[in-house]
Amino acid sequence: MVERTSYAPGTPSWVDLGSPDPVAAAAFYSSLFGWTASVAPMPEAGGYTMMEVNGLPVAGVGAKMNPDQPTVWTTYVSVANADASAKLAADAGGTVRMPPMDILDVGRMAVLMDTGGAVFAIWQPWAHAGARLVNEPNTLCWNELATRDIEAAKAFYGSVFAWTGDTIPMDEMAYTEWKLADGSSIGGMMEMGDEYPPQVPPHWMVYFAVDDADATAARCTALGGTVMVPPTDIPPGRFAVLIDPDGATFAVLKLAKLAEQADEAG
Repeated sequence: MVERTSYAPGTPSWVDLGSPDPVAAAAFYSSLFGWTASVAPMPEAGGYTMMEVNGLPVAGVGAKMNPDQPTVWTTYVSVANADASAKLAADAGGTVRMPPMDILDVGRMAVLMDTGGAVFAIWQPWAHAGARLVNEPNTLCWNELATRDIEAAKAFYGSVFAWTGDTIPMDEMAYTEWKLADGSSIGGMMEMGDEYPPQVPPHWMVYFAVDDADATAARCTALGGTVMVPPTDIPPGRFAVLIDPDGATFAVLKLAKLAEQADEAG
């Protein structure tokens, strides 16, 4: 287990859920992943809840900012300067959905929308760098953009974060890995084909690592959630796409590398 204390600018560093019922949502994910819910004691935090593994924050759950907001998991990308990054997004044709604002003493954030319509957030860290654990069971392990225009997305995110998109064949589809300037792989992208209904907008999907994708999918159903894509083998491991009781979609993945490391350790 390696604890994270910082993220290079341009790296997805945090995810949180905007829920119509944060208490019920925290209970669902605590039961699903074994997370411990820690509610911020300050009234000005609005009941924002840190979901923890071994006492370390791995994700957040909070109330929706407005009733019309969809119930979704949001990906946050770490940046050196939220104001400068928001301007880059606007200059690249994106939309600033929520302008940069301070969040207590923990960081400065903004909510943006890319040129295809996918919403994400940026995070300028102060006291809170992001998830303290990643790529471990029951923690964030991947962030993936689903879009209808791969080349437009490459141009947009390249302008905002200096990402490069390395597109490679994968089974029956092409898959793009997002990379930083140093070659670090920090996320993925896939094209939305005919299997996506027209009303489904481009979006960022969050993946949580699990020990057993099949057992997690079954537990999701037992807790009142839905299995959208049943457990399926893919090159990185075995994954499933799930929907929580309030309609938020997320994915779980049993990472093949983690399984190999466990076998070697055993």
